[in-house]
Amino acid sequence: MILSKRPDVERFLKEPTPDIRAVVIYGKDRGVVRDRANALARRVVERPDDPFDTAQLTDGDLDADPAKLEDELSAMSLMGGRRLVRLRLSSDKAGPDKQAAEALTRHVEGQLNPGAFFLVEAGALGRDSQLRKVGEKANGCAVIPCYEDEAGDLARLTRDTLANDKVSLNSEALELFVSRLPKERGVARAEIERLALYLGPGSGINATAADLTDFLGVEPEASLSDAAADAFGGKVGAAQQALRRAAAEGEGGPAAVRAMGYYLGRLRRVLTLHKNGVDLQAAAKAAGVFWKQEREFLRQARAWNLEAILEIQGEILTADRACKTSGSPDQLIAERLALMIAGRARRLGL
Repeated sequence: MILSKRPDVERFLKEPTPDIRAVVIYGKDRGVVRDRANALARRVVERPDDPFDTAQLTDGDLDADPAKLEDELSAMSLMGGRRLVRLRLSSDKAGPDKQAAEALTRHVEGQLNPGAFFLVEAGALGRDSQLRKVGEKANGCAVIPCYEDEAGDLARLTRDTLANDKVSLNSEALELFVSRLPKERGVARAEIERLALYLGPGSGINATAADLTDFLGVEPEASLSDAAADAFGGKVGAAQQALRRAAAEGEGGPAAVRAMGYYLGRLRRVLTLHKNGVDLQAAAKAAGVFWKQEREFLRQARAWNLEAILEIQGEILTADRACKTSGSPDQLIAERLALMIAGRARRLGL
């Protein structure tokens, strides 16, 4: 059984169905995988960190003793009740993946301890993974793929985490903070916890965007974002100034080219959604456009089209390759790219 839709996943994590003996949670973002595995472990056993209730294994344990996994799945709980066997796969080696798949098959067939619950955490399992193949087909097993957090996921995580410390952000501050958060769940959570300490745990503050000024500071990435927005808006001089400001702050040509590629990707997503019938403003919100930038972004989206975006995408890829060539004048490459994008934007009427 595959659970990929958020409501289905959340419902299962809160109340695992009794016919499920094993769960495989995998994904590129280990933070999301870990959060979901921890939530499920707390539902399966009363004390998930108690060695009498839980056996915690890694792929290193399987390398050292190939029989250890099935031994743990066969053992009974020393305290009575359900037993949790938790396996963390940190590598993409075929050996542990195959061993886990074989043990999972025997376990869901009832050949081992039927009162044990087998929980596997893994990275981005490919289609050739034996564990993934077995898990998706086996009765009594649920497979939960985890995808990169989007703005809405990060906003929920921020609200919930801050609420534990009795602090919060108003809507403007939340949008600003989330726009600066990295997509990796573990790093994002650390930043949110750092913000809670900054605001004062238990203070009850509902912080505004102005309250976050000292916490967020000014980052070089902001200059790169400005440069990309100015280039796609046809503002040649402003784009070049922002690129030079970012260079002075320590961000070189490759980062500038990536920023323009990221901006193009967001613009392409909005235009694709709009082509499929989504209102332009709603499409911008879905793409995570910050509300203070929305007016200018929509102005650009009305002028650009998918054909022009495709042409620019080729130029960005060429510039990216050129920046990676040893000894290349990457700052000049980035400025030329911005000039070319701005020129095209002007011809589109911007």
